[in-house]
Amino acid sequence: MKQSFVYIMANKSATLYTGVTNDLERRIWEHKIKAIPGFTSKYKITKLGWFESTNDMEEAILFQKRIKGWKRDKKIALIESMNPEWNDLAADWYSPDENESVTRDPSVARAPSG
Repeated sequence: MKQSFVYIMANKSATLYTGVTNDLERRIWEHKIKAIPGFTSKYKITKLGWFESTNDMEEAILFQKRIKGWKRDKKIALIESMNPEWNDLAADWYSPDENESVTRDPSVARAPSG
């Protein structure tokens, strides 16, 4: 069964975005290059702060909806439980090319499961 992911991203001002996907590396890449117009592009939300995987997309969607209903301080506590220093968890998933733009590097390890 294919993995699904719930994730929280942030920008430099700590504006939060909660999402769900079946391909975390691709979706985070889309956020980083602002491939899809919308909230994350507008507010420059490019930093992966937290994620969790499951083998059930319906479960992932339900968890995403539950997180979206939480108050900000509860979301922050969730992020800090995995990532107390608010590092970009996807910082080493991609590498710069000759043109100094970020490109997807398929040789980089995938997001850990579990």
